[in-house]
Amino acid sequence: MRIDAHHHFWQYDPVRHDWISEEMQAIRRNFLPADLKPLLDKAQIDGTVYVQVDQTEAETNWMLEHADQHDFIQGVVGWVDLQSRDVEDRLAYFSQFPKLKGFRHIVQGESDKRFLLRPAFMKGIGFLSKFQFTYDILVYPEHLPVVKDFVKKFPDQLFVLDHLAKPFIRKGELQPWQNDIKALAAFDNVCCKVSGMVTEADWKLWKPGDLAPYLQTVLDCFGPGRLLYGSDWPVCLVAASYEKQLRVVDDFISGFSIHEREAIMGHNAMRFYHL
Repeated sequence: MRIDAHHHFWQYDPVRHDWISEEMQAIRRNFLPADLKPLLDKAQIDGTVYVQVDQTEAETNWMLEHADQHDFIQGVVGWVDLQSRDVEDRLAYFSQFPKLKGFRHIVQGESDKRFLLRPAFMKGIGFLSKFQFTYDILVYPEHLPVVKDFVKKFPDQLFVLDHLAKPFIRKGELQPWQNDIKALAAFDNVCCKVSGMVTEADWKLWKPGDLAPYLQTVLDCFGPGRLLYGSDWPVCLVAASYEKQLRVVDDFISGFSIHEREAIMGHNAMRFYHL
């Protein structure tokens, strides 16, 4: 099984999706299951994990509708207000949907750099394992020391770091990101998605060699048993086609054992998200 563990759909709205800047003109339109399915078939991808964009329960319900209608969507990472007083009840409600595997909050967009350590947020996180939900961590490199303190408080919760925490590939900077990744990887309940790299590189001039030191770092730190491939489609389209971003990962791991390649390209996602 080959699994794309990170992609999105949206019906483009310039207000709701104001993060899609003028520079990202290529993705200022609708992206829906019918757009992705031919790309998956061509790339021999068997299933996907569909990740939230909007921070509303309406978005989560819309995602679940897509998952019901399309078998290739094997898992959904939605959004719920983890700071809400009734978060346990909301999680109990969402636990009835078998394809809903976990939740994410766009922490990178919060002005509070220590958002993850807010008592109300941590209280919500504390209920996730009761319902066997995962949590996707979306942050920038500057947040990684806080992420380490955060995951340390929840040893029984499954976490996955999205997009390698968006290192400064465009600038070729490895430190302090590299040391922070090593410290985070010491927690065996944390995995990392090999995703979102091309959008952190120079969109027009990047080459696979620019991404290699970052791929090597997460491989050395997490090992092939805790890495999950994800396309970050359609966001990746600002810098690379679906095929091109996939080829970077396929080529990088081409010398690995069959077991290691299968783990990164699908089996780890299946295990982590209980697909």
